Amino acid sequence: MSDMLPLFPLATVLFPGMRLPLHVFEERYRTLVAELLAGPEPRQFGVIAIRSGREVGAAGVAALHEVGCVATVRQVTPHADGRYDLLTVGTDRFRLTSIDKSRPYLQGEVELLTDGEPGAAEAAAVVVRQVQAGFRGYLNALADQGGGVISVADLPDEPGLLSYVIGAAMIIDLPERQSLLAAPDALSRLRLERSLLVRETAMFRATTSRPAPDYSQEQFSPN
Repeated sequence: MSDMLPLFPLATVLFPGMRLPLHVFEERYRTLVAELLAGPEPRQFGVIAIRSGREVGAAGVAALHEVGCVATVRQVTPHADGRYDLLTVGTDRFRLTSIDKSRPYLQGEVELLTDGEPGAAEAAAVVVRQVQAGFRGYLNALADQGGGVISVADLPDEPGLLSYVIGAAMIIDLPERQSLLAAPDALSRLRLERSLLVRETAMFRATTSRPAPDYSQEQFSPN
C-alpha cells in the first residue's frame, strides 16, 4: 500500500517519537500548513532529509534521501503575517517511491515502513544494555571535554524507542544519522549505534577540548 504525503525537505533527520519544532515562513509551506489545517486530523506531512541542495528556495532541493519520517502536527501557532510555528512529533518511517510536483510544495508517494520484531529477546536485551552503557560513556566523554555535566532521563528499555532516542541524540553527520533511520529494524539500528558510540567516544577521549551539547534546548528549523 502507498499513500500520497506532503513533503517538507530539511537538512535534518526526524526519528519516530522525537519532537521537531518548525518555523514556517516560505509561501509554499504556508500553503501546505493552511491546507493541513483545513483538513481533518491527524494533520501529517513527511519530513525527509535533503541529499543535495538547500532548504530555502523553490529550486533549492536537488535530491532527497529515500527514507523519511511522518511528522504529526501537535500544536500550531499562527502569526498575523501568515507565518506559522509548529510543534510536530515523528510517527512512522516511510520509503519515498515517487515525487509529485503539481502543488507549490513537493508531494511524495510513500510506503510506510515497520521495524518488525527485534529478534530473540535475550539477544535484543544484551544489545540494549550495551547501547545504554555505551551512550552513558559517550555522554561522560562529552562532559569531560566540555568541562560540564550532562544529565539525561532514564533511557528506555524497548529496543525500537531506544534506537530512535540514541539516533536523535548523537552528534553525528547527516549521512550517518540517515543510515540509522533507514536501518531495516531496531536491532540492526542498535548495532550500528553501538559501533558509532565506540568510535565517537574514542574520538572525544582523544581530543583536548570539545564543547558539551545542551540537550535542554530545542532549535527551530530555519524553514
